[in-house]
Amino acid sequence: MRSIWNGAISFGLVSIPIKLVNATESHSISFRQIHVTDGGRVRYRKVCELDGEEVSTAEIGKGYEEADGSIIPITEQDLAQLPIPTAKTIEIVSFVPSDEIDPLQLDAAYYLAANGATAAKPYTLLREALKRSRRVAIAKYALRGRERLGMLRVVDDVIAMHGLLWPDEIRAPEGVAPEASVSVREAELDLADALMATLGEVEMSSLHDDYREAVESMIAAKAGGAFEPTEAVVEPAGGQVIDLMAALENSVRAAKASRGGGDAGAADAGGTGGPAAQGAGAEVTPIRRKAAAAAPKAVGGKKSTASGARKTAAAAKKTATKSTSTAAAGKARSAKSTSGATKSTSAATKSASAGTKSTSAAAKKTASAGTAKKPAPRKRSSA
Repeated sequence: MRSIWNGAISFGLVSIPIKLVNATESHSISFRQIHVTDGGRVRYRKVCELDGEEVSTAEIGKGYEEADGSIIPITEQDLAQLPIPTAKTIEIVSFVPSDEIDPLQLDAAYYLAANGATAAKPYTLLREALKRSRRVAIAKYALRGRERLGMLRVVDDVIAMHGLLWPDEIRAPEGVAPEASVSVREAELDLADALMATLGEVEMSSLHDDYREAVESMIAAKAGGAFEPTEAVVEPAGGQVIDLMAALENSVRAAKASRGGGDAGAADAGGTGGPAAQGAGAEVTPIRRKAAAAAPKAVGGKKSTASGARKTAAAAKKTATKSTSTAAAGKARSAKSTSGATKSTSAATKSASAGTKSTSAAAKKTASAGTAKKPAPRKRSSA
């Protein structure tokens, strides 16, 4: 690999000659600007403002523009002769645990290669010291016209350096966190833990850029003249409003199914499995719940025991009233037949007694099984 910078690592009184090599590369596809009408390439030409002539890359240097518009030329030799120790040196300033480095600070990555046979021994010494201490080295170095901060760590048998942003280059996350006060239940955290455990780990080497591969396939098809544009099938977001618990349960179930991880229903908190199945493919919208002071309604339209008892008592009263009315009618007809009146009165008395027994039985049955939807209809007693 081609080096982009030569210098040395300053490690106390030890100096290690090294070469800086890019540790990363971009595989993104770049496009050219073209004239849509005829497909001609659109280029940017570098032209001198004074003489109007196009300038080649070899003729282009650096300059600093003053407030009045005047330009002060700056050469590479000027930058190399700056009176700072990091001009050609990676100066280690401290060793710290790796978890003290905020990942937000990480920038470009480089490999540090030993430059020459004499550099092999001190290079190996620093590498092994970093391994044994389980620490990283914080260093300062100058590259491309400015001083930078770096972190040295061991990757396999090589010392790698990550460029770090200066602390004042990290913006404070003001106004980014949700403004509303949100509380998370333990059951929701348990399901989130179950989802993370189900998804497990992934081999980083197995991840690849699907978008880049699709673009490369499209370019190859257009070059061969066999390209037929097709619309991507995008599954619409579900319109249902579901609870976060249902979404978590469904996610755990789907993750287990995709990995062949046994019974997905076991991931439900408290053994519940219904809500997740109903929320499949739905949009996750948190539901605002009312205060828990009100007692939850019974499922399936069940009525309370007290309500059933009141209705049973009312029906019994109505039955008794009708029985009394029938008895009165029997007495009126008794003027013609004393015997018939006696029989009618006896029948009315039996009917009222039966109505009272029926009412008592229904009330007892309702009290013991208050979850019944309605009291069963009774046959009216005939006079």
